Amino acid sequence: MKNLKIFGQEIIDENSINQIKNCLGEEDLGVLTADAHYGYGHPIGGAVAYKDKISLSGVGFDIACGNKAVRTNVKAADMDTAKVMDEIFKQISFGVGRTNRERADHPILDKIAHADFEPLRDMAKMAGEQLGTVGSGNHFVDLFEDEQGYVWVGVHFGSRGFGHKITTGFIAMSQGKAFTERGKEGGMDSKPILFDTTTDLGQAYTYCLGLAGEYAYAGRDWAVNKVLEILQAESTFEVHNHHNFAWEEEHFGEKYWVVRKGCTPAFPGQRGFIGANMYDTSVIVEGVDTAESKQGLYSTVHGAGRVMSRTQAAGKKKWIRDDRGKKRPTIVKPGVVNFGAVQQRMKDKGIELRGAGADEAPECYKRLEDVIAYQGDTIKVLHKLHPIGVAMAGAEVFDPYKD
Repeated sequence: MKNLKIFGQEIIDENSINQIKNCLGEEDLGVLTADAHYGYGHPIGGAVAYKDKISLSGVGFDIACGNKAVRTNVKAADMDTAKVMDEIFKQISFGVGRTNRERADHPILDKIAHADFEPLRDMAKMAGEQLGTVGSGNHFVDLFEDEQGYVWVGVHFGSRGFGHKITTGFIAMSQGKAFTERGKEGGMDSKPILFDTTTDLGQAYTYCLGLAGEYAYAGRDWAVNKVLEILQAESTFEVHNHHNFAWEEEHFGEKYWVVRKGCTPAFPGQRGFIGANMYDTSVIVEGVDTAESKQGLYSTVHGAGRVMSRTQAAGKKKWIRDDRGKKRPTIVKPGVVNFGAVQQRMKDKGIELRGAGADEAPECYKRLEDVIAYQGDTIKVLHKLHPIGVAMAGAEVFDPYKD
């Protein structure tokens, strides 16, 4: 297709390529980044520019999922990494539906409580309780060491239950139902749900999108500040981006609504934090102004990209409630990943691991070095960050929304 730019086509599965084509109309522009893999209605690692339309499917359920990274004034050699990771896992909440152990206050909560779109007001209590919590799946709070020995804090998560409820509400509204009713979500290859931005419905969605974006930024700020407090450190450099969002932008002399799902915006001079996996080196990158960048809608990878499904890696689980009513996993069919061996490899490399499971093992992902190489001269690497501490929700956490 003349209106589709693909980076690293040879390492992208055919389903993802067909899926992005399914999202494109004649006037639309599409991009697949080299970390792309199959998603719901829109591939993860895909971007589409629409004229006067905004794509709910492209933004997805985890509105404004993104990354924040800060360099600290602390040297890794001077830090007790194990002790710090214990405190991170103790003081920050991981998992679906979790509430924060301490009340996180922020002006965005007042905005939600008095939102122009009235259904959001009913979510103010939940938003307040979940602000700064991390969720599960591939969401994390990590510590890294850079080339000069300085410690970096990196986090990855989005708008939590607040964003998810916005999405399910607008799926219902797209089908003529009330925001609080349940709509049909459709299959993996359903046509994307598009809202005309000139309509009341489209404007309501963009308004809610904006609030969810502010909420996600506030949550990542809170989590990073909590780690800085634990470290008794100061931030000396910061980078912060959404990679599941939609922006109004100009490309090739025309205005578009650009939706990026699992795509980091990388305009010339714009910096981004790209996480690899729990074992390999992550990077700080900067967008470069080239012809290929323009074709790629100034979009780059958001991670390494999955090559193995969660079920294949961890096995098929059946969730059974225990005597206390808590859902716990029982393996029905074993997966291919030996997580005990993964934990030993992490230990041998000196990486302090808290939580996680077989479905987040390094072998579930492409190599970040490879996917970045396929992005050509669209970005440059500024810093290489080596993991020294990783905190994620554990395998025992029930999560119906993992991507």
